Amino acid sequence: MRLITLKTFDNSIEANLLRSKLESEGVLCFLFDENMVSLNPLYNLTLGGIKLKIREADAQKALQIIEEVETTPFTDEQDRQVRCPVCQSTQLYSDFKSMKGLKGVFTAIVSFLLFVFPFYYKSVYKCRQCNAEFRPAK
Repeated sequence: MRLITLKTFDNSIEANLLRSKLESEGVLCFLFDENMVSLNPLYNLTLGGIKLKIREADAQKALQIIEEVETTPFTDEQDRQVRCPVCQSTQLYSDFKSMKGLKGVFTAIVSFLLFVFPFYYKSVYKCRQCNAEFRPAK
């Protein structure tokens, strides 16, 4: 049984969510380096992230499932589709880490000088079409 790396993640929550989805569809999955990255997030850069590996024979089925998951539009609390305020697209990245603005620049400089992980960022949606970053309207 030959394993191939299907996708890499920087946190174990996203990795386990996709692993659970694939396993519920009958695709055998394994997570590599999950414990090391969870112990110290800075190891993420050294190890190359948490790797989701599958059997080579299941690659086509797994890619179809991932495509289905990634193209499903995000919804808000009222079950309405979240749309980009600029171009009205529903193709979005969720939980995008943004450091735009004065606080982000300050954090980047301090993180670089002190060799620490950035301590400030905003989690926003990012449009795949126009690259606009936004928080959903409440």
